[in-house]
Amino acid sequence: MSLYIDIERAFPDFMLKAKLDCKDEVVALLGGSGCGKSLTLKCIAGVEKPDKGKIIINGETVFDSDRKINVPPQRRHVGYLFQSYALFPTMTVWRNISSVINKPRAEKAEIVSKMIDMFELEGVKNLYPRQISGGQQQRVALARILVSEPKILLLDEPFSALDTHLKWRVEQELMSVLNGFDGSTILVSHDRNEAYRISDKIAVMSDGEIESPGIKEDVFSAPVTLAAALITGCKNVSRAEKRGDYQLYAVDWDISLKTSEPVTGNIKYVGVRAHHFKSVQSPSGENVFRCKIHKVIDEPFEKMIEFTFAQASKQSASLHFAISDEKFKLIENRELYLSVPADKIMCLI
Repeated sequence: MSLYIDIERAFPDFMLKAKLDCKDEVVALLGGSGCGKSLTLKCIAGVEKPDKGKIIINGETVFDSDRKINVPPQRRHVGYLFQSYALFPTMTVWRNISSVINKPRAEKAEIVSKMIDMFELEGVKNLYPRQISGGQQQRVALARILVSEPKILLLDEPFSALDTHLKWRVEQELMSVLNGFDGSTILVSHDRNEAYRISDKIAVMSDGEIESPGIKEDVFSAPVTLAAALITGCKNVSRAEKRGDYQLYAVDWDISLKTSEPVTGNIKYVGVRAHHFKSVQSPSGENVFRCKIHKVIDEPFEKMIEFTFAQASKQSASLHFAISDEKFKLIENRELYLSVPADKIMCLI
């Protein structure tokens, strides 16, 4: 099963430009609130109509502005899990699942029984949505989607209504379902850890535009754009200027850095993750700097040190360095020298 979209739609706050090509994989759309993630799903499902472009689901064109094709939502065979789950409040769990099956009664009952068993809903099959937990509601919604035999799945912030403990358990259940689903899945999320655990690929979305999906490990280890670096958790970003084939100047930090990869002419920013700084004993060596500590922030399992580089000739932006509680005790009462490994410097556009 495959999904191809290349669409544009003008909204009051931005222009949606979404392009994706997926084949039997889970792709996460990762981005902040209001960037266009949910609107993209609505266009795929047929709830919103793009101004121009094309949408192809499993080889069938369901939208084409040039050819005047716009297949209605009910004929697109899309499984769409809304944030609210959209269960019918006056139907029991059993009837919610069976309501989308158009088959003889005996066959319908067999299918529903299988879903009830798969999603462990036997104890609540005769209850109404208001009588069951958020996690159970989500399982009912997923079961209802799957019995409709969708060609693709669209999951819009599926865990937003769940508390932390329940979210983890339901997430694991969802991953099991997706492993057995023969088709493409688009997951909308603003949670980078959630997106990383569930997806095969990640496409960062910012201001209505989708970056090309990449293998999730690559997106996190080597983001190409500022938006990708920020959404994947990079706390340290500065404007940057190229100063040599392997050298750049971090404008906001007022330091020069040597890189392991060639610096391209279109560089605009440089990023260093808080966990990639290394504490060293002396100022000698490449990319080693004396630092001024401004604040120490307690995290559950580590310290986050807010600092600036001591040699900066002007007031510079603060950076963050993550260190374990045990290692922090070793540097607590002395000057702090940090090295920036050349292979951990992210050149961004």
